Amino acid sequence: MNGNSIGKALVLTCFGESHGACIGAVIDGCPAGLPLTEQDIQAEVNKRRPGFTQLSTKRREEDKVEILSGVYRGYTTGAPICMIVRNLDIKSERYEEIRYKPRPGHADYTAYVKYSGYNDYHGGGRFSGRITVAHVMAGAIAKKLLRTINVEVLAHTTQIGKVKVKRSLSYEDIRRNTYQNPVRCADPEIANLMEKEILEVAREGDSVGGIVEGVALNLPVGLGEPIFDSLDADIARMMFNIPAVKGVEFGAGFQSASMRGSENNDQYAIKEGRIITLTNNSGGILGGISNGMPLIVRVAFKPTPSVSKRQRTVDLRMKKETWIEVSGRHDPCIVPRAVPVVEACLAFVLADHAIRSQKIPRVLKKR
Repeated sequence: MNGNSIGKALVLTCFGESHGACIGAVIDGCPAGLPLTEQDIQAEVNKRRPGFTQLSTKRREEDKVEILSGVYRGYTTGAPICMIVRNLDIKSERYEEIRYKPRPGHADYTAYVKYSGYNDYHGGGRFSGRITVAHVMAGAIAKKLLRTINVEVLAHTTQIGKVKVKRSLSYEDIRRNTYQNPVRCADPEIANLMEKEILEVAREGDSVGGIVEGVALNLPVGLGEPIFDSLDADIARMMFNIPAVKGVEFGAGFQSASMRGSENNDQYAIKEGRIITLTNNSGGILGGISNGMPLIVRVAFKPTPSVSKRQRTVDLRMKKETWIEVSGRHDPCIVPRAVPVVEACLAFVLADHAIRSQKIPRVLKKR
C-alpha cells in the first residue's frame, strides 16, 4: 500500500490493521526539545475511548501507549518518534464466514479488487476506524507543539442523526462540556437527545452518523502554502483520510452558496490594535491562508456501515447475489469516538504548517 504518510515539515506515517499486532505512528520532523512523555500521548488517546456503554462497541482495548524511539530523558530528540498501541481484544473468527461477502458500506469489495484478496480483512483491516489511534497519537504531539505558540485546538459533536445543536456555543462551553458526556456534545441538553437517538437506532439493529466541528484559536496570520498546499486544502485532505468522512466545510461552508456577496464577505475592523473581521463566514481562512480569526471546520460522518439488518450483497467467488447479516462488535454511531480524531487531525496540519512557516522553530529548547 502506498499513501500511508502525510505532511511536509511534520510527517506522519501510520501502520497496522484492526486485528493485527498493533496500531502505530511514526512522526518525523518533530523539533528537538519538546517535553514529551507517554502520559502526554495517553491522555489524548483516552479521549478516543468514550466509555463502555450501550453507545459504543463492546471491543475492550486497553490502548496503552508505548513510545519506542525519538524521546530521551523526557524530551524529543529530533529523530523519528515511533509510538504504538497493541491490539489485545481481538475476535477474528467471525470474519471468516463473510470473507467473500463484502459488507455494504465497507471497503471490503474495493480492497479485495485492488489488492487481489491479499489484504487483511479482519475487522476491516487497514480500513477500520481502529487505525485512527495513530491519528490521535500524532495529534497529541501536534497539540503540544501548538501550545508553544499559544494555539488551542478544540472539537465537539454538533449533530447526530437528526438531532442538532441549534444555539451558539461559546468556546468555554466547548472546553467545559464536551468530554463530560458520552456523545461529546458541548450542549448538555442536546447531548441527552443525541444519546436517545443512538440508543433508538441501536435497538433497531441500525446505525446513525453526524457532524463534528473543529476549532482552532489564536492562530497566527499567514499559515498556508497556496496554491496546492493551501491550509484549507491540507486540512480537508487530512479529514478525508479519517474513515467514514463524507464531507468537509469551512466557516459558512455550503450555506455560502445561498448567500449574497455582501452577506458572505467578512468585513474588517480593528479591535485593541488588531485587525479582525466582524463575521467569520470564511472560517478563518482566505486564499488558503489563515487570517487570524478562529478556524472553523465541520466534518460529516456517514452512519457506521456495520448493521445487523439483513442486506443484499454478492459472493465474490461464486459471482452470485446473496444476503448478509453483519454480527460483531460495532459502534452504532462512530461520531463520539471521532471527536478527538478530528481534533488531532486539525492540530497535526496546523503544526505542520506552523513549522513550515517558521512560527515553530526546529529546536525548541537549547541545552
